[in-house]
Amino acid sequence: MGALGRFWVALAIVPAMALAGAPLADTPAPVPRMLVEIYRIAPGQHAAFLAAIARYDEANRIAGLPPRQLYVHSDGADWDFMLIQPAATPPDKAAALEAAWQKLGLPSGADFFIEFRTYVAEHSDTFVSGPTTAADYLATRKKP
Repeated sequence: MGALGRFWVALAIVPAMALAGAPLADTPAPVPRMLVEIYRIAPGQHAAFLAAIARYDEANRIAGLPPRQLYVHSDGADWDFMLIQPAATPPDKAAALEAAWQKLGLPSGADFFIEFRTYVAEHSDTFVSGPTTAADYLATRKKP
């Protein structure tokens, strides 16, 4: 067997050896449910949009929640910003988050909708499962 053949055999054996000693989980880990928001910002509103998101992230911080993940467009499609965050507020953090919004004087209800829309030309939201791996996601399937 040549060097390339030995490489491929080693590549197959090493992970198998590592898995041999690893206990198998009886129940696969749940795949988180996330919200992906993609925004095209109204002309001249980019800095104001980011300032608003920074204020919302500060409310999250006060409530003990992580900030949104922000992605900034650099090339390709016609969006400006993408945000990824958990799809729901954990029940044990909801009151703290509401209190943080009030403390920071952030708008809510119709006021939030009207203010936030001044920054946005177009957006889309979608709920996703992840982050995960293909193997972990397949492990969540109900077996026949």
